[in-house]
Amino acid sequence: MEEIKKLLIKAGFEGDLDDSAKSKEFYSHDASMFELRPKLIVFPKNAMDIERLVTLVAAQKKTMPDLSVTARSAGTDMGGGAINDSIIADFSKYFTEIGDLTSTSAQVQPGVFYRDFEKATLLHDALMPSYPASRDLCTVGGMVNNNAGGEKSLEFGKTEDFVTELKVVFADGVERTVKPLGNLELQKKMAQKDFEGVVYRQLFELIDKNYDKIKAAKPHVSKNSTGYNLWDVWDREHGVFDLTKLIVGAQGTMGLTTDIHFRLVPARKHSGILVLFLKDLDDLGELIPKVLKHKPATFESFDDKTLFLSIRFMPSFLQFLGVKKFIHLLISLIPDGLQLLRGIPKLILMIEFNGDTEEEVRSKIKSMHADLSKHRARYEINGFEEDATEGKSEKFWIMRRRSFQLLRSKVKDKHTAPFIDDLVVNPEYLSEFLPQLRKIIKKYKLFATIAGHMGDGNFHIIPLMKLEDPAQRATILPAMKEVDELVLKYKGSLSGEHNDGLVRGPWLEQMYGKEVLELFRQAKHIMDPDGIFNPHKKADADWDYSFGHIRDHF
Repeated sequence: MEEIKKLLIKAGFEGDLDDSAKSKEFYSHDASMFELRPKLIVFPKNAMDIERLVTLVAAQKKTMPDLSVTARSAGTDMGGGAINDSIIADFSKYFTEIGDLTSTSAQVQPGVFYRDFEKATLLHDALMPSYPASRDLCTVGGMVNNNAGGEKSLEFGKTEDFVTELKVVFADGVERTVKPLGNLELQKKMAQKDFEGVVYRQLFELIDKNYDKIKAAKPHVSKNSTGYNLWDVWDREHGVFDLTKLIVGAQGTMGLTTDIHFRLVPARKHSGILVLFLKDLDDLGELIPKVLKHKPATFESFDDKTLFLSIRFMPSFLQFLGVKKFIHLLISLIPDGLQLLRGIPKLILMIEFNGDTEEEVRSKIKSMHADLSKHRARYEINGFEEDATEGKSEKFWIMRRRSFQLLRSKVKDKHTAPFIDDLVVNPEYLSEFLPQLRKIIKKYKLFATIAGHMGDGNFHIIPLMKLEDPAQRATILPAMKEVDELVLKYKGSLSGEHNDGLVRGPWLEQMYGKEVLELFRQAKHIMDPDGIFNPHKKADADWDYSFGHIRDHF
């Protein structure tokens, strides 16, 4: 990579270049179970640096076939989407500006941490609500590239629903604006003689020719981050061609995003939560539609193992909560401790309602509470005191949001192995599906926590394993196959939020079939004809390659 460094400097690259052993070790991992050691890490300072980088990689690809570039910011990707054995472009150092911001829209660079972005939007009483559970750790660029969703997706949808415009460096090394186009604008794009014209022309032909097949391939679930969203790019009925729908969720395999425009929603000041301790799953079939009928803002869950881990490692919460909040947390847990003496629940359900006034929330909560009377749900209403954040219910959100970080950092003899971590099955099937899922987990002797978005049927199952043990590694493939087959039996999706990366990309044929997979690959080739962007991910993934890069040392 010494030659590439020299060529970048000669081309006027203004950012930083790093090929130290320490940095290569750090960037060889994200939050997944995989390891790929890069040869060079670059920290682009501006969009021109990205253009220089992509232009150079494309020019050198013929003589250096393994040369490629992968975008990265916070490195919280759980599927191996943010690692590469060539060049890593880290956006988190310099692409950190929050631009124009109003109560309804925002312009922001991809390296901005969501936690900082949210602070800025809340000053305008606004929110970009598709944040994931890693809201304190992730960047908005990662949210766009993974098409993130989270606890508020039940009410508001995913990141794809909030991106209105992007700036993207295409495979020819030119930054361009990408946004929805009407028919006249589309015709003008397709008439261009440059690479952008080729992209629009060929993508339109691909999608229009296979229109019905592509539309039929869209998973019938509330959220999906698998494959490429070809079904949402071209809308014949309204004459709209929106390339942002292809780039959002593409994990940087179509180009490198340099700027993002978001639509925002009003941040509601009041909230209330009902908590149910569910001792068995038999009532889920009746309970879930009853809850969804009331249209809650969020409907979350976590299991008994998550609860045990939270209690076991309770002192670790002191570090990020501070003394005052930590003491408040301990005191607030006392009533729940008394509740647990009556029996350990298999699932803890959290049903939240938001509103602009206290009266609005109380009305929604009491109506839901009455409907769930036989389940002995109890409720807590928050946000009425000036200094309130999530009030008494904060303890439940802490357990739910921090479960993965606890697993990664506190269980020393085993390691997180997120390979069945993001499945989606429509809620009406959950009372049948979850017991079968638990049987598979038990069959392979996996110690795994289950948490998820009950209202979307989106569950995160995080096994803890000794990945350096060949016997335990050998269980990954058969366990994954059985879980995937079960999910697809119930017409679900293998990923609702975390995307494909190295872990689920190899199973896209199983989910979509050969014909649709080939359409995904053609779309990738149109956008990236030389294969320079984030190889071995999504439709370019192969299980033998992925399995060969599972970590064997920690």
